[in-house]
Amino acid sequence: MAGIVPDPQTLALYLGAAVALILAPGPDTVYVLTRGIQSRAAGVRSALGVSTGVLLHTLAAALGLAALLRAAPTAYSLVKYVGAAYLVYLGVQAVRNDEFALDDATETTNSYLRGVAVNALNPKVALFFLAFLPQFAGDGPDATARMALLGFLYAVVTAGYLSAVALASNRARRLVATDRLREKLQWGAGSVFVLLGLSVALDA
Repeated sequence: MAGIVPDPQTLALYLGAAVALILAPGPDTVYVLTRGIQSRAAGVRSALGVSTGVLLHTLAAALGLAALLRAAPTAYSLVKYVGAAYLVYLGVQAVRNDEFALDDATETTNSYLRGVAVNALNPKVALFFLAFLPQFAGDGPDATARMALLGFLYAVVTAGYLSAVALASNRARRLVATDRLREKLQWGAGSVFVLLGLSVALDA
């Protein structure tokens, strides 16, 4: 176990970098924020879904799948466009079918899996983990195990932060909830996801 855990200085640097990166807003944060406005359960489940996506990217990096994605431009483009299409789909659903309706129990049950998809279908995240984790995992026979441990820690921090975002957004919604506000949030969430999807699709 001692060989798997990085030395204290490396671990402190890693956690500092991880926290800074997790705090940077992105599609994951926007998704959890909108789910949190919907309900506390949906927000927390979506946060756990995103964290599961982090674990999947960690596994891909450890097994070399992310490297394969980087080496195969066609596969990378396919995953990128699928992820972009899914973000646009979420945006359209938000506007047309009240995807983020307040306290919608049906959508609450789907929020975890959709949280996984929002994170896992972003190939840039896969390449990020491929580049980020090895810097702190080092080399040697325990490098893969250290990478898995570091990815797990990243997922735990992600789950904690995004759950806090979900709970805070839900509390804010309950303080100022009105039908007019709900409609604005619905259109706002839809527009953000469509723009994020287009941004992913058009990014070289």
